[in-house]
Amino acid sequence: MLTVSNLSVQFGKRVLFDDVNITFTQGNCYGIIGANGAGKSTFLKILSGKTEPTSGHIQLEPGKRMSVLEQDHYAYDEYPVLETVIRGNKPLFAIKKEMEDIYAKEDFSDADGERVGELQVQFEEMNGWNADSSAAALLSNLGIHEEFHYTPMADMDGKLKVRVLLAQALFGNPDVLIMDEPTNDLDFETISWLEHFLANYDNTVIVVSHDRHFLDSVCTHISDIDFGKISHYSGNYTFWYESSQLAARQRAQQNKKAEDKAKELQEFIQRFSANVAKSKQATSRKKMLEKLKVEDIKPSSRRYPAIIFEQERDAGDQILNVEGLSVTIEGDTLFRNVDINLAKGDKVAVISRDSRATTAFYEIVNGKQKADSGKYQWGITTSQSYLPLDNAEYFDNDLTLVDWLRQWSKTEEEREEVFVRGFLGKMLFSGEEALKTGRVLSGGEKVRCMLSRMMMLRANVLMLDEPTNHLDLESITAFNNTLKNFKGTILLTTHDHEFAQTVANRIIELTPKGVIDRYLTFDDYMRDPAIREQREKMYNKG
Repeated sequence: MLTVSNLSVQFGKRVLFDDVNITFTQGNCYGIIGANGAGKSTFLKILSGKTEPTSGHIQLEPGKRMSVLEQDHYAYDEYPVLETVIRGNKPLFAIKKEMEDIYAKEDFSDADGERVGELQVQFEEMNGWNADSSAAALLSNLGIHEEFHYTPMADMDGKLKVRVLLAQALFGNPDVLIMDEPTNDLDFETISWLEHFLANYDNTVIVVSHDRHFLDSVCTHISDIDFGKISHYSGNYTFWYESSQLAARQRAQQNKKAEDKAKELQEFIQRFSANVAKSKQATSRKKMLEKLKVEDIKPSSRRYPAIIFEQERDAGDQILNVEGLSVTIEGDTLFRNVDINLAKGDKVAVISRDSRATTAFYEIVNGKQKADSGKYQWGITTSQSYLPLDNAEYFDNDLTLVDWLRQWSKTEEEREEVFVRGFLGKMLFSGEEALKTGRVLSGGEKVRCMLSRMMMLRANVLMLDEPTNHLDLESITAFNNTLKNFKGTILLTTHDHEFAQTVANRIIELTPKGVIDRYLTFDDYMRDPAIREQREKMYNKG
């Protein structure tokens, strides 16, 4: 279907890819993974023809169509929403446009009539007469209501634009679909719809995503960029991660017999084969796993940060009491009359359809913003640390990372350079990287610094507003694992499904008409019909 031959990419002395030869076949979904800087997005750009490799070539099977999720959110500002979607199928749109131009001619000739007849045959073969209705259905499924279908893209809200461009990529059943971070700025309901759509998609999907639940739901293969090569592995992300960890442990067990290692790996494969996703691809995925050989599973060169949260002391039973909290911004009521009482051990997913609501809530209970009404009180035994959505104020200085982290040292030992450098090294800032200043850090590096700060504080209450933003899969996985084991209280807002499902034991939803508060897992909360009905009422403006 799509073949990569002898691909090499080099920037100066840095070799990104070296003689890569792989094939992407029909009916499979490939999740492209790799450490930050490994070249995931570059590889997608090469596949789509937007970037030229140093050497090698890409070949798409003749007669097949490729569609790419557009990253430039302003590229279609001059067009209406519905037309933007249809433009995703370029051959179809070209025929449609040519027919419209011919019909618009004042001197319509016999030759024009013949040409229109030819175009109509092609248009019908491409199901063109249903293009408008198909595009409208896609938009509706992605939460773009009919009232917006003829709105110029320039007038659309940024988050809605993302959905229109996703509909454009999906439109017309492309033979190869390429997507870079398709779940960014999508809510859980839309992501769930997309997961179901792709899990039952008959053609080839190639995707980069930091959403592990998404990769697990849709991928038949993981394509790992490591050591300048790209290797396909059968199974989803969790299977790849756990098998690579197992392979690394086995490599360290020098004295373990080869047959014992083989038996352990085969039992591991069988366990995963019995628990594959319930999608159209499940049967074929199970067969792929069962055919794996021990030597097919390799350890990864990935480095995982040592994110470990410890409490200086346990909190008492009373954590946080909130009474009658209300906030309105720019005429929009974000939440109203919120009453919450947090107890020790609560791990709360704080959610809302309006991200301004959750951020305002955190800012208020951290004393950084005032509510319109209501009050809050922390328990006297609590200590809080907060990872805000916007961390810019923390890096508005010229301190090296060593001196930056020292600001939150509590003892003389923690102020010593050896201690701070060791701490930063565990968070993947080793050697000269520890002498960087905050101003030059990437988004992911800043979040790792903020996590280091929180670890130094040793608080018994953690507040996390979209903590996975900018992090790579390795940091997200390590972060998720430590939160599952944290003994204190957590308030968490995230678009990472796996985070919400595996960490939270309570869901608090902030709405314009009050609060919904349930001791449930995230999946149970989202699937409950009664809660779903209540949620619609709480957001309904009527």
